Amino acid sequence: MPRILGIDPGSTITGYAVLDGGAHPVACVIDCIRLPRVDFPARLGMIFEQLSEVITAYQPDQMAVENVFVARNAASALKLGQARGAAICAGAARGLEVAEYTPTQIKQAIAGRGRADKVQIQHMIGMLLNIRGPLQADAADAAAVALCHAHHAQTASRMHGAGAT
Repeated sequence: MPRILGIDPGSTITGYAVLDGGAHPVACVIDCIRLPRVDFPARLGMIFEQLSEVITAYQPDQMAVENVFVARNAASALKLGQARGAAICAGAARGLEVAEYTPTQIKQAIAGRGRADKVQIQHMIGMLLNIRGPLQADAADAAAVALCHAHHAQTASRMHGAGAT
């Protein structure tokens, strides 16, 4: 059963979750990296370092990252892309297989529809992972990324076992 690190990248808050995959995934940790208001390169370094510490502590086998596209503000999209890059580099530097999922793919896997809102995702993550109490939105999104990857991996495994290519 693979251990999956899910990442919801952000330049001020990066959510992360580690799940033990399988038929009924279990959460090991669901949390956020809250970045101080320092210069942007320093924040990117903090994302890399703190995710490296998470990887060392929880030893995931795979990593899944939200592939975000923001069309309204080019500067925000660039910063988000750089935050994603810092997160992906932390996983790649540790030899993790990295998968990427669009927000629509993640929402469909968790809520059954691609236009689910953050409240619906938080609720479904709580139900699916048997978590009581409120979840921070970025942390819940990271758990959704990991759970989406677990579902996709199960489907691929079943198709491979059935002889599909």
